Amino acid sequence: MSLSASGGSGPQKRTVCSLLAGRVIKKPKLEDGHQLQEATIQLLDLHQNLCSLFRELGNTDPCDIFCSQNGHKQKEAASDANHRHVSGLLLVCELRRQAAQLGVSVGAVSVKTVLERLMEITERQEENDWDSRREMLTSSQRIKLCVLLESTKELLSQGVLCPKLLWVEYRRDQKHPKLEVVYYLHLYNILTLDYIVESDENVRSWLPCQLKALCGWTPLQEEEETKKVQQKVLSTVAGVLVGAGFELRPDLAAAERKISLLCRSVLDDMLVWFLDIEEKCGEGSEKWIQTFDASLCGASVSPEALQHFFIHSLTQIFTCNPRLTVSDAVTLQNEWTIAKVSHCLTSLYCKLGVIFSVKQLLHHLQQVLETHEVNWKHILCFVSSLLVYYKAAQPSLRELLSRLLSSAFESYDLENMITAFLLARQGALEGAGVFLSYSDWFKMSFGGSTGYHASSKKSLVFLLKFLSDLVPFEPPLYLKVHILHPPYVPAKHRNLLMEYVTLAKTRLADLKESVEDMGLYEEVSDTGSSLQPQGQAAQDVEKAVSLFESTGRISATVMEASLFRKPYFLTRFLPALLKPRVLPLKPDAQMNFTEALKKADKIPAAQYSSYVESCQKRRQQNKTAEYVDTKEGPLDVLKIQLQEFAALVVGGNDGEMSAHLSRISHTLNVVFPGSPDELTRQTAVILNMDTSQLPELHIKVVNLILQNFCQCLLSASRGNPPNKQSFWGCRFVGVLLGNRQLLSSVIHRLWDLFHNQAASLSAVHILGLAAFMVHLHASMAVSPLVQLLPPMQIQAVPLADGLSAAVLCNTHTNMIFSVRLCVAAVCYGLCRGDSVSPQQQQDYIPNSLYKKLLYLIPRLCPEARINLDCVCPDGQLEDSPTILWSSITDDKNNWMKDVLHLWRHAAFQQLEQMPQYQLCFSEWLHNELRVQRNEDVLSDTQRQQYQQWACLEFYLTRPEEQGGCGGDAKKLCTHLFNGIMDQPLSDLNLEKLNCSSGLSGAGTCLPDLLSRLQELVYEMEVSNLSGKCRRRADLWDFLFEIVSQRCSSSVSITSKLSLQRTLHAWNRVLLALPGVVFFKIKTEGGRTALDCNTLIEHINQHHRKVCPPASVLPCSITAHFLKGLLCAGVQCDHPAGEVNKVLSQMSITCPLFMVSAVVQFTFHRWWQQLSPLLFSLWARLRDGESLPKQLQLLTDCRRWACSLSQGLVIQMPPAAVLICAASLHGAYRGCEEQQQSFSDVLNALKPETEAKHQQVLVSLLFLCMKDYLSALLYPQGKSFEKSKYFCSELLTVLVKSTDWLLIFRSNEQNRYHSVTLTSSDDCMQLMPWAICSLLLLQSAEFLQKALCCPGFLHNAILWYLSVLQLFLAGDTYTALPEKKVEPSQILKDTKQFVMSLISQAPPAALSSSQLRQLECQCADLDPELAAALSVHLDPHSLSPEVDFLQW
Repeated sequence: MSLSASGGSGPQKRTVCSLLAGRVIKKPKLEDGHQLQEATIQLLDLHQNLCSLFRELGNTDPCDIFCSQNGHKQKEAASDANHRHVSGLLLVCELRRQAAQLGVSVGAVSVKTVLERLMEITERQEENDWDSRREMLTSSQRIKLCVLLESTKELLSQGVLCPKLLWVEYRRDQKHPKLEVVYYLHLYNILTLDYIVESDENVRSWLPCQLKALCGWTPLQEEEETKKVQQKVLSTVAGVLVGAGFELRPDLAAAERKISLLCRSVLDDMLVWFLDIEEKCGEGSEKWIQTFDASLCGASVSPEALQHFFIHSLTQIFTCNPRLTVSDAVTLQNEWTIAKVSHCLTSLYCKLGVIFSVKQLLHHLQQVLETHEVNWKHILCFVSSLLVYYKAAQPSLRELLSRLLSSAFESYDLENMITAFLLARQGALEGAGVFLSYSDWFKMSFGGSTGYHASSKKSLVFLLKFLSDLVPFEPPLYLKVHILHPPYVPAKHRNLLMEYVTLAKTRLADLKESVEDMGLYEEVSDTGSSLQPQGQAAQDVEKAVSLFESTGRISATVMEASLFRKPYFLTRFLPALLKPRVLPLKPDAQMNFTEALKKADKIPAAQYSSYVESCQKRRQQNKTAEYVDTKEGPLDVLKIQLQEFAALVVGGNDGEMSAHLSRISHTLNVVFPGSPDELTRQTAVILNMDTSQLPELHIKVVNLILQNFCQCLLSASRGNPPNKQSFWGCRFVGVLLGNRQLLSSVIHRLWDLFHNQAASLSAVHILGLAAFMVHLHASMAVSPLVQLLPPMQIQAVPLADGLSAAVLCNTHTNMIFSVRLCVAAVCYGLCRGDSVSPQQQQDYIPNSLYKKLLYLIPRLCPEARINLDCVCPDGQLEDSPTILWSSITDDKNNWMKDVLHLWRHAAFQQLEQMPQYQLCFSEWLHNELRVQRNEDVLSDTQRQQYQQWACLEFYLTRPEEQGGCGGDAKKLCTHLFNGIMDQPLSDLNLEKLNCSSGLSGAGTCLPDLLSRLQELVYEMEVSNLSGKCRRRADLWDFLFEIVSQRCSSSVSITSKLSLQRTLHAWNRVLLALPGVVFFKIKTEGGRTALDCNTLIEHINQHHRKVCPPASVLPCSITAHFLKGLLCAGVQCDHPAGEVNKVLSQMSITCPLFMVSAVVQFTFHRWWQQLSPLLFSLWARLRDGESLPKQLQLLTDCRRWACSLSQGLVIQMPPAAVLICAASLHGAYRGCEEQQQSFSDVLNALKPETEAKHQQVLVSLLFLCMKDYLSALLYPQGKSFEKSKYFCSELLTVLVKSTDWLLIFRSNEQNRYHSVTLTSSDDCMQLMPWAICSLLLLQSAEFLQKALCCPGFLHNAILWYLSVLQLFLAGDTYTALPEKKVEPSQILKDTKQFVMSLISQAPPAALSSSQLRQLECQCADLDPELAAALSVHLDPHSLSPEVDFLQW
């Protein structure tokens, strides 16, 4: 506003405020206010431009005319409200004056003035293209508009403005009103949107256009206020439209109904526009989605209207543009999963469904399907969104599918049928963690006799006809499901099913996925990605190898394929199996499987030879590096997706997380193309503990997954404890469980981290991986089992239990890591399961990790060994598990403090009351035996104290139902004994162990536990020695009973090896126990005596079976028994007599022990070491009494044998024949060059001089034959020549006697039967082979003499037949090392030798009964020999007297 100042100067423009302020030269008085107003009005009358007046009144910083020059403010009368009132009065006065001058109404002047100012404000200043496309006011325009509307509102309150006239005049100039202006008119209550919609007949033409334009326009990034106003405008307009269109009132007039339809039409128009652009998912569609927020719309409309609007919108979406047919839906369904469709559409579904339950939504979906033509893409995307974002959707959808199928088969309705199939397939496409796989659903619905189709033939025909109609449109994966899992069909209707199978296979062939290219173990992928034939063949090879490794046989599927599917077997399977590689030095499972196929003639010879050559070239070139996938695209995408997921864990909802996990799963399926839906779902995942090397890309992906999980746990735990967090962890793990290849890589990586890199893991990693283990355990019901290779257990185990085997407790470092990991896992599980029942809480606590804590905490923390009642007077700690979690996540806390806190917690202690969480004594022993003593956290003294506490204080008194021994020391002893026996043998040589050497050595804790066993046995021995021989006998019987249970006899090779290992372990335990406990003391008729029958039986039954051909007990064992015998004998009434009786008895019934004792006495070095010990022991026990006679005889026999070897002939001691023979054998066994001396001995012991001499020589021959057999089996140096010489010399001396033939008849009772008991049964079976080998080396003169010996020919033929049976059974060995003669050659030579004997023998060499017996045996084994017997030994020429000669 401009005025001319009176004065001489020229005109100068000044505002009203400045002009008035300039006139105030002194402080006005209160009574001057009225005069001031009149003066102002008079001044304004001189200027009649109302627009300028509005502009000045719109100044954002007007001068306060009541403000003095010194700036002091007056009272509240000068406030902004008072200022607006004064301004309004001025405007009203001016408007009235102008209306009077113009002769028009004041309302018309007001409207004209307001509109002029409004147009002035909203005029565009198009400086660039951006301004020309602008749909919103600028910030300055918005401020001016608000001031104008404030003034307009004042005019409205003064009654000088007509809103209706204002809108009419505004619409006359504006064909497309700006929505922001309309919004502010509504906001300032000048013109409401409701009135505009009702009064403007053309609102249908301009409102949708303006809404679309506003949605499609995006403010600049710095215009934050504009963005907020834009969303408010859209939400306000949408709210008004929803309220006007969907408020349900029974008394609506016709005009109101028309308005309602109009509003619905506008909203439908916007929805159609959104559906047209949603695939691009631009910002325009995002802005319109926000208007469907229930909280925004709900502020302006009633809940009923909002529900009506959302249901109406869902119906419009479902039925919008139904151009896709059912066949299109069947074909394109794979592209409509949550990971592939627009995020905008799923977001809209979430907002529309937020106020309804899942059942309500599915009920409405069913109604729409039954009454409308639908858009199948929108329908199926809605089902996916429902399943992903709503956890309760799966059971509800399964109920709907059940209803649809029931209805379909009741009325044979194809619409319900196709609807059920499409919905089930859509759910399956979202993965196993969201819904059943299609194969599972199909098997559940139609795979059994209770299926929907099984009630009648008509139902079966209906199903097969429906499936047949789908065949032209079906993706291959569904056809494969139907073929591999066909519906149940009674046998009489089998031809109907075969017609469909033929049609499906034909369709697969048309799709170039012929039946021949189907894998042996076909994997059906619900992700729509079909494996190439090469990839499928590789998977078939992997599974075939796995089955072969677990069963030891080629699977029937492979054998059938080699016969009935030769094209696939030869062109796909075998090339995948025989792919060249660097073969390991030790054959692996694949090599063994290949060899098995080759032996079965399933691999062509040329193909196998080419494979072997290629593998050899690979080894020569040393190309062992694996192919490394260098594609970084999926890895980068996965990294971004995981980062976004981490953000959702903290601030997102469950639905958003589930949708994002679906996208992550889709990305992982690109890197790991293994199918999430496998036919072999229950097959265990193979965890190879030796070779865990993964491709580089797989390692990167798995590391990224595990790092992200740890980060998510850390982020989520900052705000809430585990029991207050969402289910992000279990859903995250569920994604991994859905992909078998990915799961295998994750398990191998975790094994490597736990087993090899535990020391490098940080505290965050330990917490994260512990929680990961908990979620793996919680998913046990839906996760596969894991089979460890090499197998630690016979059966496959759950994932968490398998991985816990990698968490070692054998060294200081591993123990600390194990405690920290297990404490974190148990605390997380206790906190996670705090709000559920105790039974459900077990799902969150892996019992394998819990048991490790039961073992480790008392071992590392002596405080934990004290009864809780002594530590905590009030008992167990009852604080919340969330305190446990906050304690272990606090970096300031000491881990030992956290361990004790957990140990004393009530929830932790209560778990131990459940059987599956109890650590029994055998499990404790298993862990303790694997501790490395040199790397143990405990010193030797501390370890002794701990083990004594665990054995004698804890487990001995603990009830049996809780894993203890119930106070029974024998049970504790049994557990210790079995644990020690199960421990693998150390590298120490048993022969080098002295009586106490079992307690020495570093390595495992075996020596310590042997000490505990010693302590326990000594305690039992001392407590039983109080004159009660019966209790002493109980201890003795108890020890041998334990051993006998483990040494079960068997004829299999595996059992023999097991027996040998068991006895070696038993010997180790035996040496650690006092020898006296193995001799039973009994009382008969008031006389105390020794009873060794059980010991003799034990040696004959078990030790004799595993003795080498030398047939002697280990020297340490023999010496231990001798010392035990002396100690036990002194407890009898006649000590020397009892010792003599036992030794005499053993020389007859237990010759192995006596021969071992003689050999030990004969060996000079052992004699020098042991004899002083035995003599001093007996002297100490009997106060200098002389040795028992039988023990002295052993010394005399040693002296006699040594004298003979030195050429001195002395009288033979009065000892048993076997002892004398063993003494001679021992004297010459260790000599190098004493052949002449041996000949002299034989001359001195001529069998003709004395019968005992002959028996000694025959027994000596048997002992030497054992040496000869040992030399044949295990040739060492000159042992063969030496043993051959001794045996040949003895045969030369004994050739005329028939006694030497008796030693090869172990199954007959004769005077030499005891000497045969010194050898094992295996050795006796090989004796015919040894004697035949020896006879082949003898001279012709010797053979002539032997042939004259009665019974020689009969025995020679029997020996040959025994060798032949050995050869046929495959029990042959390498013979004659110098000549390199094969067993077959020995057999051939032996046969020629026997044939030569038969031809040279006189007819009377065999009796008629012997001849008949041999002919009968040879008829089947060797017909040629039988014929020779008949030809050369005519039975009619035999003398009757010969029949009496039976040898």
